[in-house]
Amino acid sequence: MDPHQIQSHDALESLFEKPGEAAIRKEVDRLVPVYRRLIEASPFYVMATNGAGGLDCSPRGDPAGFVQVLDDRHIALPERRGNNRIDSLRNLIDDPRVGLLFLVPGKSETLRVNGRARITTDPALLEQTAMKGKPPQCVIVVEIETVFFQCARALLRARLWDPESRALSEGTPTAGEMLAGVPDSSIDGAAYDDGLDERQARTLY
Repeated sequence: MDPHQIQSHDALESLFEKPGEAAIRKEVDRLVPVYRRLIEASPFYVMATNGAGGLDCSPRGDPAGFVQVLDDRHIALPERRGNNRIDSLRNLIDDPRVGLLFLVPGKSETLRVNGRARITTDPALLEQTAMKGKPPQCVIVVEIETVFFQCARALLRARLWDPESRALSEGTPTAGEMLAGVPDSSIDGAAYDDGLDERQARTLY
């Protein structure tokens, strides 16, 4: 047992100051024009889901504008080919609640969207979100419940967009090394890495 564990809302709230007016006012229940501009500029977001198999948090990316704003309460997220685990999609079948975090390179504020999602193969949406002539496998349509921007502190502390931060990747394991380094792996890491760039370029869409 941790004698310092926080186990109540009152105990938790005692550690922090009351949120300021800006922190409260920025949350709305629809995609207002200023928030829409952030989504339309974003080439990358992270999706959090929950289902029978547990929690999942995974990245999605494409050229800016790939997330389609259908109206001020709905956005469409194309689901491209990947590793075919489809953990997020399985979770959405079990539990439609979803959390999204949108990032724009060079900008330290992020945009948070919470809502409920459905998975569709609507031909019009598949065509609308096609990339290089190839439609996605399916489209996730999110009905927005809350949306607000997150202040810049986290990214500023991380120095995420600082060019010098690129040096942090030096010496980290390659994809092949990670696959070869997990227990009971029979994957040749060097061979996996050798064809990785070509394989990824060929299977992006």
